[in-house]
Amino acid sequence: MNAELKAVLDLLSMLVLDPRTGVLIGLLLAAAWSDYGTGRIPNALVFGGAFLGLAYNTLVPAVPDTTLPAFLGALEGLACGLAVVLPFYLLRAMGAGDVKLMAMSGAFLGFPETLGAVMATFLAGGALSLAYLVWKGTLRRALFNIAALGGAAWARHAFALDAKTSAGTLPYGIAISVGTIGYLVLHQLGLVS
Repeated sequence: MNAELKAVLDLLSMLVLDPRTGVLIGLLLAAAWSDYGTGRIPNALVFGGAFLGLAYNTLVPAVPDTTLPAFLGALEGLACGLAVVLPFYLLRAMGAGDVKLMAMSGAFLGFPETLGAVMATFLAGGALSLAYLVWKGTLRRALFNIAALGGAAWARHAFALDAKTSAGTLPYGIAISVGTIGYLVLHQLGLVS
């Protein structure tokens, strides 16, 4: 095994073995599995996870030499995760469990990292949604619906916009998990800040 590959594997193992990120990864995988299987993310998972993230960051600060108390840094991450994705819930583009899952992730990550995880989640969500639409064979319908929502008269006549014409829904807990874990991996490898 060459030295570069060994170094990458060592960095990734540190990510999984670190209690903060290891527990977060486990919780994200459990949430994705639940969302895929049932279409729901259990409150016990997200509220228990948020409590763990806040408690762990209080007892073991991620950055010990900061002026902000560790608990407030974790609470700031939780608030950031909640605030950034809450508008999507209000627009009915996301479920409440998705919002709580992103807030829970923020409790583990703190403020600046939560923004990176949210951006990675949106990228993952877009890519997964496109793959889902292609896999389900509903990409054309989705494009017509988007055009109709944008005011294109030809699209409004092509499809009536009601629940029956939906192109489908993606369990967004999967996108949050893929995006957040992807961000953690890229951050651990030094590819993003």
